[in-house]
Amino acid sequence: MNVHRLRGTPGFTLIELLAALLVLSLLALMAYRGLGVVMASRDRIQAESTKWRQVESFFARFARDVRLAAPRSVRSDAGTSPAWLGRPDAVQAPLLEFTRFAGTDGVDAPHRIGYGVNGAHQVELWIWPGLDLAAATPPARYVVLGDVARLSLQYLGPALTWNNAWPTAPTDPPLPLAVRMQVVFGSGEIVVRVFALRS
Repeated sequence: MNVHRLRGTPGFTLIELLAALLVLSLLALMAYRGLGVVMASRDRIQAESTKWRQVESFFARFARDVRLAAPRSVRSDAGTSPAWLGRPDAVQAPLLEFTRFAGTDGVDAPHRIGYGVNGAHQVELWIWPGLDLAAATPPARYVVLGDVARLSLQYLGPALTWNNAWPTAPTDPPLPLAVRMQVVFGSGEIVVRVFALRS
């Protein structure tokens, strides 16, 4: 009698246990892959967020510098440079170079600054230590934006036309009315901003 009672005891067969283990392993695999996708998405979103924060910081810096642009030319032993000098195809010099007033916060002084792209596809800020300096005085150079395939600048003249260089003629005012900047990133994204100069 005891033998019949043991055979009738409810339980799992070996096939049922193997099927349950198979289902659990499939669920674990799907969860692992899902977690991998979530982690990769999170990393991608963080990288994009960091990139666009840097882009916004760069544009804010450029806008502040442009607002403080001064209509003052600079002198050196090599001659006189205009207050605003836009070179469309500069290689060993910045694309844009101009004189900048001191900020109202009192922590900086008037100086000459420039923006250009280096060989590593980074936008650099050039800062000269003063205004009227020897031509051989090197500027400090700081990377302010990375992964830039192309940076192009245009300048709005008094005839309300965009020019690739500034000044375009000796009769041009010291400063343009506005600057249009186009940044092409290595990823193919294009951002265009227009910055008005203080009149």
